[in-house]
Amino acid sequence: MPAIVSEIMTRDVISLPPSATLDEARTLMQRHHIRHLTVLAEGILVGLVSQRDILAAQESSLDKAHNGDALQQHQISEIMVQDVTTVSPRAGIREAARYLQKYKYGCLPVTDKGKLVGIVTDSDFVNVAIHLLEVLDAQLADQPDDELDPDDLDLAVTHDDSDDLVAR
Repeated sequence: MPAIVSEIMTRDVISLPPSATLDEARTLMQRHHIRHLTVLAEGILVGLVSQRDILAAQESSLDKAHNGDALQQHQISEIMVQDVTTVSPRAGIREAARYLQKYKYGCLPVTDKGKLVGIVTDSDFVNVAIHLLEVLDAQLADQPDDELDPDDLDLAVTHDDSDDLVAR
């Protein structure tokens, strides 16, 4: 059976209300070492804010207009992404990973019947890749030397025309 999103997602999602300030969001991200915050209003997912969004706001005209205090003066509702793409906990991880790669998303909130139940991030997929490489290494170590030559494996990472990393 293919692996599903619920097997790799983070269940304890850190969220803020839309009225939280950009400074509160930045502080929470730093404290928990995360790059994405879900925005909940009365328990319903209404937005998503990334570390990149906050950095952009910090450098924007908002910041210049308020002499550097934009992070304290502005709410995350002003910069959050409102049309958030979500994924089901029963979705396959391969499909979710392809979606993140195709649309260059850093995360997908996981919802079940409209309720936020987790979040899956690009870091979760890096962890999956590391695990799979460790399993492959262990399998190669268990193979007799004459059965499988690691040099026969084409696992080189190259760049395609769009400068995206592609494993072959």
